Amino acid sequence: MFTIEHDFDATVITLIDEGHEGLMEDITILAFDDCVTLEQIDPMTEEPARITLSMAQLRDLAAALDLPEGSYRIETRPPKG
Repeated sequence: MFTIEHDFDATVITLIDEGHEGLMEDITILAFDDCVTLEQIDPMTEEPARITLSMAQLRDLAAALDLPEGSYRIETRPPKG
């Protein structure tokens, strides 16, 4: 399950783990114009763990989900015209 909210400066997506044993803490994704931040509460410390991805890293992650093992570089090309 997930929720989507549009705030003033970010889109907030919350991923909720449900339906099985060994549930993980919710993950909150904050999408800004220039980066995306993932947050999850560490159950041991009750503190949030944060990871911030640039838009290029996010693009690479999305591409990597559909590729086989290997090393890749995504080249961006200027628009034609």
